[in-house]
Amino acid sequence: MKAGILVVAAGLVAASTPLGAASLYEWKDAQGRKVYSDLAPPIDARDAQQKRFTGNVIEGGESYAAKTAREKHPITLYANACGAPCDQARQLLAERGVPFSNKDPQASPEAQAELQKLTGRLSVPVLVVGTERIDGFESGRWHAALDQAGYPSSALPGRKPAPAAAPAPAE
Repeated sequence: MKAGILVVAAGLVAASTPLGAASLYEWKDAQGRKVYSDLAPPIDARDAQQKRFTGNVIEGGESYAAKTAREKHPITLYANACGAPCDQARQLLAERGVPFSNKDPQASPEAQAELQKLTGRLSVPVLVVGTERIDGFESGRWHAALDQAGYPSSALPGRKPAPAAAPAPAE
């Protein structure tokens, strides 16, 4: 009988929680041990705190998928003021909300040496996703590489796309 009441109570609590949102409670019990539960703490609990979580968003507005992809497959874009291909490359990454490191081989001798070593030439744009390299801009190949690495297909709802870093002016 009591088990049935608990199941019904748990169902009512779950039904009253908005979809995508969850609560977690943390408190200390009578023996001073920390307790975590999705159920509210008893009246005699000490230092009770309620924490709310929505979806799979990590602090800073980055989804869990994007954070995991960024850690496993960091992105470097070698680009400069090459016109439409470089602009489209930055735009694609910005629309997907993909964090990337922008290196301009015209403005940085270090970036120029890296690109020369990587590709054997100085043509841009070049996208590096983890260990995969794509020379030139072709949106289908870029999307496929980002998808394979686990990056989300678009920026989080309600969040402006990450600004594409403009190339540093040549000196």
